[in-house]
Amino acid sequence: MGSYIPNTEKERMEMLAEIGYENFEDLFSDIPGDVKFKGFLDLPAGISEMEVIRRMKSIASKNIVFHKIFRGAGSYNHYIPSIVKSVTSKEEFLTAYTPYQAEISQGLLQSIFEFQTMICELTGMDVANASHYDGATAAAEATVMCKDRRHETVYISESVNPSVIQVMETYCFANDTKLIKIPVKEGITDINALRKALTDDEKAACLYVQHPNFFGNFEEVEALGEEIHNAGGKFIMGVNPITLALIKSPAECGADIAVGDGQPLGIPMSYGGPYVGFMATTSKLMRKLPGRIVGETKDAQGRTAYVLTLQAREQHIRREKAGSNICSNQDLCALTASVYMAAMGASGLQHVAELNMSKAHYLRNELDKIGFKALYDKEFFNEFVTSSPVESSKLMDTLEAKGILGGLPLSENHILWCATEMNTKEDMDELVSVCNDAIYGKEGK
Repeated sequence: MGSYIPNTEKERMEMLAEIGYENFEDLFSDIPGDVKFKGFLDLPAGISEMEVIRRMKSIASKNIVFHKIFRGAGSYNHYIPSIVKSVTSKEEFLTAYTPYQAEISQGLLQSIFEFQTMICELTGMDVANASHYDGATAAAEATVMCKDRRHETVYISESVNPSVIQVMETYCFANDTKLIKIPVKEGITDINALRKALTDDEKAACLYVQHPNFFGNFEEVEALGEEIHNAGGKFIMGVNPITLALIKSPAECGADIAVGDGQPLGIPMSYGGPYVGFMATTSKLMRKLPGRIVGETKDAQGRTAYVLTLQAREQHIRREKAGSNICSNQDLCALTASVYMAAMGASGLQHVAELNMSKAHYLRNELDKIGFKALYDKEFFNEFVTSSPVESSKLMDTLEAKGILGGLPLSENHILWCATEMNTKEDMDELVSVCNDAIYGKEGK
């Protein structure tokens, strides 16, 4: 890093002397010797820019880039209009950081305000914060909002994405919170099991349900919400933002908090991140929202202005009253989601949702004809689970050889499939054809 540090050796020694040290070893003397690296890193000699580019391209060429994708499970292949990247690539957005100084951050603050507004419009909630790391951390942080001295038990459906459950387990372990998983029955949350679990629990804090769930099925969310409310707890809904253009909003379903991952809103899959989590709630719970809220106000001349209205985190208020230590707000990803939603508009989002749903139903029907039977007879969005007449891992290898990323194997005889607006009828027919050959050979069924 020497060539990237502007200070000369003489200047560095002068700075050491100013703070009372003779050398760098003294500066780091408080660090135990057994954790210090001894010796030198075996690094290769430096190479030119041209050679670096060639080397990186060679490494990147080993990646398999699928253009026909039938896998979701939390990360979805959606079309992203060109205007999204055009706007978000502007230098003032790429280099922006937390807008502490409102007088020089009006553009960035307005972009966050617009994100919050659009999330509220989608979810039907009163207020949204300025984003989270991803959908999983937003879900876990929502449970923290619901916990108090009298309500300490968190309930979560086993129909939730396993990755979200893992993050929830981590949070509950760290917060010494009891986490109870509600089993699945016929592809959705077992409401009778929930009712039984809540019967003798006077400390129920909340219930988290994903709608549509990990298997793609729509949950009986209104009935589930009623059960947890009767027990004195809060109802948290995890949602796919694209579905909200078609189905009832979380507010209409009785949710107290709505969370989700904004990845479907114009953010590339990118090997799993970075993504953006969103969180919205009612006015009653506004002051428990982690992170920050950007508000609209007027300046001294009466002009519209934007400010950081609430910052319920440990840097700004007493640690014991902080709702969270979430600091970064994934603003570039939140801006991307905002630009995508603005570009698509209400009718565009609805059209995307309709395409996702119709294509998934077409694919399930076609797979059913060759022996991939649907595991659940439920209403679903763009994902569904089928049995597999052949070993799912071998089938995925066969599809990969054809340049197709198949569904997610849940076991050797069950697969979670996904279809979005990016899958053409020809793509789906090709997938079915390859699956048919894998079962019956070239002669077909």
